[in-house]
Amino acid sequence: MIWTLRLSKLSLQISRHATVIAAFLLIVLFAATSLALMLGSYPLNTAAMLEVFSGGGTAIQQMILMDHRLTRILTALGAGAAFGLSGAMFQTMMRNPLASPDVIGFNAGASCGALTAMMLTGGMVLPGAIAGAMLSAAAVTLLAWKDGLPPYRLILTGVGASLALTAVGDLLISRMDTQTASDMAKWLIGTLNARDWSNVALIWCGLALLAPMVVWLQFPLSRLGMKDDIATGLGMALSPLRLAITSVAILLAALAVSTAGPLPFVAFAAGPIARRLIPNGKPVLLASAASGSLITLLADTAARAVPLIQLPAGVFTALIGAPVLIWLLLAQFKKGAL
Repeated sequence: MIWTLRLSKLSLQISRHATVIAAFLLIVLFAATSLALMLGSYPLNTAAMLEVFSGGGTAIQQMILMDHRLTRILTALGAGAAFGLSGAMFQTMMRNPLASPDVIGFNAGASCGALTAMMLTGGMVLPGAIAGAMLSAAAVTLLAWKDGLPPYRLILTGVGASLALTAVGDLLISRMDTQTASDMAKWLIGTLNARDWSNVALIWCGLALLAPMVVWLQFPLSRLGMKDDIATGLGMALSPLRLAITSVAILLAALAVSTAGPLPFVAFAAGPIARRLIPNGKPVLLASAASGSLITLLADTAARAVPLIQLPAGVFTALIGAPVLIWLLLAQFKKGAL
């Protein structure tokens, strides 16, 4: 069922099913966030949290909730949303659920760029991640190009590039001092440990800046699901649109990598999960962002809940994403797409 909202000369169609699913995801996200704020080696109940948020509570409660858990959770939500948006944009543009930045090597390129920037400057992680992602995207595209860009060639080339760039990342870590190498090795798995308000500001300000572009690209993305000749017949300039979509999606992925590390399979799994929830054939960017946030938050909460040791969140996102990858590979083989 479609609801039509009319405001003067503006008419907006809203799917009831999509609205219900969006409300459900928001409720689940709120519940998961509340649970994540409570859990930890120093548990907090609802009354204690409300007291801290209102300016009260003990100094220890304020430090744990405001300086540790809240920053970590807000970073997880933002990075997960950025990964989910990036993956959904690539998958919709390429008309293939396997074409996500973590599968085709763009996240690995961002990681190498960030590591290189860290070695050379001791900082500038975000510019390094953006440069690495852009360079890896250009290299993968050039290597996969053959009278166009067939999705299967892009995916296979990207998988090979991802393996090569992962090896380069390991080489860069081997040239660092012991403490830095240990920290960066955990970061490469994907971790949200020791996030602070600067990370929160970076991820959410970046999302706010890129949001208008994502909204603007929603319409052409819905047409790129058609065959190229049909989309061209509708008056769409495919090459500039694909360049714009690729640039925004890479910026989203690099932004997430710079704040949370290259969390595996979040960008890959968020889109298919959202499409299963809202099977309307249109880009499900908002649902993908919410799914990515939920996956990242649940993975980080599970990592914190393991007793005695602090596992990186990337361990749990890999456990979530691996079954989704196998399922999608089987589905693509059945369709003859691979």
